[in-house]
Amino acid sequence: MSWYNEAVFYHIYPLGLTGAPKQNEYEEPVHRLNTLLPWIDHIKEIGCTALYIGPLFESVGHGYETTDYRKLDSRLGDNEDLKNFVAVCHEKGIKVILDGVFNHTGRDFFAFKDIQEKRQNSPYVNWYCNVNFSGNTEYNDGFSYENWGGYNLLVKLNQRNPDVQNYICDVIRFWVSEFDVDGIRLDAADVLDFDFMKQLRRTAEEVKPDFWLMGEVIHGDYSRWVNGSTLHSVTNYALHKALYSGHNDHNYFEIAHTVKYLQNMGDLDLYNFVDNHDVERIYTKISNKAHFAPVHVLLYTLPGVPSIYYGSEFGIEGRKERTSDDSLRPALNLADYADAVEKNPCTALVAALGKVRQNTPALNYGSYAELMLTNRQYAFARDLDGVRVIVTVNNDDNAASMDLTAGNAAEYVGTLTGEKVSVENGRIHVTVAGNSGNIWVPAGDMPEYKPVEMNAKMPETADKASEADKADQAKEEAAATVAEQNVAPSSQTQENTAKADSIIETVATTTVNSSDTTVSSSEKAVDDTAANTVAAADTSASEKAEVTVDWSKSPDDMTVEELQAGILAKMANNGPVTDQMKKTVYDNIWHDSLVNWLKSFR
Repeated sequence: MSWYNEAVFYHIYPLGLTGAPKQNEYEEPVHRLNTLLPWIDHIKEIGCTALYIGPLFESVGHGYETTDYRKLDSRLGDNEDLKNFVAVCHEKGIKVILDGVFNHTGRDFFAFKDIQEKRQNSPYVNWYCNVNFSGNTEYNDGFSYENWGGYNLLVKLNQRNPDVQNYICDVIRFWVSEFDVDGIRLDAADVLDFDFMKQLRRTAEEVKPDFWLMGEVIHGDYSRWVNGSTLHSVTNYALHKALYSGHNDHNYFEIAHTVKYLQNMGDLDLYNFVDNHDVERIYTKISNKAHFAPVHVLLYTLPGVPSIYYGSEFGIEGRKERTSDDSLRPALNLADYADAVEKNPCTALVAALGKVRQNTPALNYGSYAELMLTNRQYAFARDLDGVRVIVTVNNDDNAASMDLTAGNAAEYVGTLTGEKVSVENGRIHVTVAGNSGNIWVPAGDMPEYKPVEMNAKMPETADKASEADKADQAKEEAAATVAEQNVAPSSQTQENTAKADSIIETVATTTVNSSDTTVSSSEKAVDDTAANTVAAADTSASEKAEVTVDWSKSPDDMTVEELQAGILAKMANNGPVTDQMKKTVYDNIWHDSLVNWLKSFR
């Protein structure tokens, strides 16, 4: 048992939250990290005991193109700021883990710069994968190299090179000695070399007791990464998807099936979340905003380690905007959310769940047993040392009754409502309000909780805008697209634009030809959808059928074929698409992996 088994995480994307410039000019440090110090008390107030913050280190833009692993990004401050920030977190009882971007570096990293200068004579040529001095890139380096996600901005490290392994392990030692961090979230862990991860695990065990390694992994058998020789945990994208779609579709069978699927992988302590810096906000993704309550009850009670992404506790929205994630990573002023725990029903619920989680060991360590399952009602138990905790959720608009097998107690109390029910013949009969949930514990074993009004009016959001506002926004986006593409709109588009009440959508049709990977663009007006048509290439003798990608869809709702076509279109926008790149895309048939890949085009 370690601190992370009992943790409730808060997740901060610091460059966004602090409002840092999008591009790093490498000027004198601006101490924006210090503006996050007040957030530490907020994190503690809502019941979180650990913080995942990152990326933090010197980079060019969004933070994942690292240029110096030993220096805080100058847009955030200096190393003393980070040292002090972690120390304050520890004083408040908050553990801290950082982003470890070890799969790739930025082009301004010293080893890459040395290759640019000395070419074949650089001692760092083998620090990167497939450096080829007969090739070239859009940067006209006079050589090519393997990248990540189709972006030559992200140069893939050769993790099998002992010098690279030793360098990264020394970075981890530095982070612990200099900043006293408690763990690392490994970016793109699903493409990291396994022997490299084993070396990282040995280093983790060396630097600090209970030093935690959590990896970003999308699909597959998570036990490949989570075991005694590699990582302690990985991101639970499988449950993430089930939690919102299971509510949108009124389908608790999807969630329960996902839990069983994960349980079959073994006793894994996965990192659970409903949103993060790469996916749309949960308040945006759920069709019925009242489902915020049962979604979060499940987040905090199903097996795994729960995490809240900054701002989502207030019920803010955030959706993908074309290829930009900026709206998912906004600057927020904590003063704008003063008294949110008392006044905002979303925040009040999250705070109550944090308190319950901290005081209920069965939610951290207990076994899982399904008690009741329908499309709209779901109940399960978490059992530990003879104590049974019962969780009930209801996604229907109406209240629902449940008759459930109880534990060895005479009476249970609902920790979110204060309601008490007697155990009769080994069972409890409870009523769960519509679009709600509760956590039932043996009476007397838990402190009393202030009831949470889960059916209170949810916060107003951007989605409440009038249809006229939406029309204006759509027209502005259409005009912006035309300007960006430098393509004159068709006469039909011009005619529609002249109408103040019309909604214009433009289509950028990108064709990736299987023989020469050339790209062409055209535009037209459509009613509701924007589509990219990709004549997808295949490395086999037969050609892929033409696939139309509807960009009005969320990537989560696209088919595997649409996702593959979309990824190739994004790659084509960044430069030539090689046969090997196409093969890599088509070899990936995992829906969740493709979703994350498409979303990764920042």
